[in-house]
Amino acid sequence: MKQFVIATLMLAAAASAHAVDAAKAQDIASKNACMGCHQVDKKLVGPSFKDVAAKYKGDKGALAKLTAKVKNGGAGVWGPVPMPANAGVSDADIKTVVEWVLAGAPAK
Repeated sequence: MKQFVIATLMLAAAASAHAVDAAKAQDIASKNACMGCHQVDKKLVGPSFKDVAAKYKGDKGALAKLTAKVKNGGAGVWGPVPMPANAGVSDADIKTVVEWVLAGAPAK
């Protein structure tokens, strides 16, 4: 029984270590103009964050792909309108936002 409790606590700690800080991610997205083209649950200029999460669900390389796309910009995946590069945003901030988007962009 003791081993079961320890294993359960370790799993809970691991899960919380990977938990997405929705408030921080939304703040970063708002301050860096992401919300000017994207919304959480509806298409604006670009796809909704929920649609992005659905498209990349189960894709093990999604975090790296989307982090590079946000940093460098791109076009063609969601239509003809290009997404501008965000080279001035830190890699850590981009990762926070992309993790939030891939988690389904939960509300803060």
